[in-house]
Amino acid sequence: MSDKLNYGEIYAPIYEEYTALQGKVAEVDETVDFLERYCSGGSALELGIGDGRVAVPLSKRGVKVEGIDNSCSMLKLLAKRTDLIKAWQGDIAHFRSEQRYRMVYCVYSTFTLLFTREAQIACLRSAMDALDDDGVLVIELGVPGCYPSVGGQKTTTARLVDYENTILNVAVHDPLNQNLVSTLLWFSGTSVRRLPQRVRYVYHQELDTMAECVGLELAERWGDWARSAFTERSESHVSVYRRSSP
Repeated sequence: MSDKLNYGEIYAPIYEEYTALQGKVAEVDETVDFLERYCSGGSALELGIGDGRVAVPLSKRGVKVEGIDNSCSMLKLLAKRTDLIKAWQGDIAHFRSEQRYRMVYCVYSTFTLLFTREAQIACLRSAMDALDDDGVLVIELGVPGCYPSVGGQKTTTARLVDYENTILNVAVHDPLNQNLVSTLLWFSGTSVRRLPQRVRYVYHQELDTMAECVGLELAERWGDWARSAFTERSESHVSVYRRSSP
């Protein structure tokens, strides 16, 4: 990522456990079902491929998947799972590929780890350049919540509470730049983990505008991977973009 904070190196040791607790492992079949429709028998590029949570099962459907990640530790986790996926270390905001893909995709709000609007636009431009003429860009993002209106104000929210784990998110909000600088505090048994994170949240209307700036247009938007309708109550969205019509 363009941000100096390398999330992969921090999260890699606990990534599988953490994503399972967040429900991301349980939904992977729906995710892969959704993505396969756009590139069945073709090729795909994942931005922020991580440990291959999505890429590995998608490749088992006959899709030739490649990936980019800025974390050596994450790429090592991927290599342990499979040697069939080509992946390289790089910045998803600024990359070039000689190959053209049927689909480029970015899941689990990875896009928001790009900490500036400029980096996010650069990512969209790089993704568009990597698509073939009929290719699609698929992005999964959370819907921004009701953040405090006063810059610098601290907020604390519970991300998960069960019989064994409590995950709290303590954040400082910068509304002018749409930035959240936060720390996840994960209490499990007698252990406490501290996981820093920095994001630039994006509203869906702004994402559409940024996509238009690089020559993409919205083709579809859904409330989740199961293709539920996107409404005012949706907590996330999956947006599909194509090259703009001439």
